[in-house]
Amino acid sequence: MSAEVETSEGVDESEKKNSGALEKENQMRMADLSELLKEGTKEAHDRAENTQFVKDFLKGNIKKELFKLATTALYFTYSALEEEMERNKDHPAFAPLYFPMELHRKEALTKDMEYFFGENWEEQVQCPKAAQKYVERIHYIGQNEPELLVAHAYTRYMGDLSGGQVLKKVAQRALKLPSTGEGTQFYLFENVDNAQQFKQLYRARMNALDLNMKTKERIVEEANKAFEYNMQIFNELDQAGSTLARETLEDGFPVHDGKGDMRKCPFYAAEQDKGALEGSSCPFRTAMAVLRKPSLQFILAAGVALAAGLLAWYYM
Repeated sequence: MSAEVETSEGVDESEKKNSGALEKENQMRMADLSELLKEGTKEAHDRAENTQFVKDFLKGNIKKELFKLATTALYFTYSALEEEMERNKDHPAFAPLYFPMELHRKEALTKDMEYFFGENWEEQVQCPKAAQKYVERIHYIGQNEPELLVAHAYTRYMGDLSGGQVLKKVAQRALKLPSTGEGTQFYLFENVDNAQQFKQLYRARMNALDLNMKTKERIVEEANKAFEYNMQIFNELDQAGSTLARETLEDGFPVHDGKGDMRKCPFYAAEQDKGALEGSSCPFRTAMAVLRKPSLQFILAAGVALAAGLLAWYYM
């Protein structure tokens, strides 16, 4: 009788230990930064899915002119991000996530800029105003709170390796870009053999960072802040897109097709020269309509650029 009691008690004790170990394992898993980011940004994902701009982009409803401006916004965004990553490559809160050969996009974006604007592209472009806010935030984080740089790096690069590939196909099909990759080098990761395996490695490195729970929560907050910036731009985009559609119908001409010297078209030149419209020989009246609202082109450009990172979360 006593032996039976001891056996029963031994089983109960074993079950308690197993249960305790399982509970501890679940707690540790939920404390992983990747899990916290996934759960902590879920609401932002749901809101973003329902914006008209996101739906239209996935359907391929994008003009080449806007895609060129989007590439410009991406160039300045990644230039800022990679500058701050380089600055913090030895920082313990970021060093394990420093993969310049595998992930950095500035060189690829330079090729895309040359494809769209020509060899003298640097003389033609400037950072769109809408993207400038994000650039400023990245620089602030990199210089003052480098541990939060993880939020921006993870959101951008893991997104590019995931849903970014969907956007590449959409852009190539909708804009009739070469299948050989010209104009979409941004989405080509030549030094990543298996995107899925690399993302697993990246998440494992991120989860292994020596960060306390408060810092992890701040990283999630920073990621949500980035989503919120995107949402504000998307809402403006919905309004701007409606305005552009009405003006296209009223004027009866299509948007500039993106061919030729961009400096000769007032659609892009507006921000660089407020008087570009006067005496312009550009035949596209829609571009002139956009010019009457100088902020429109930059809202659209930055929105498309930032959308890549946001959309990507849906496919991770």
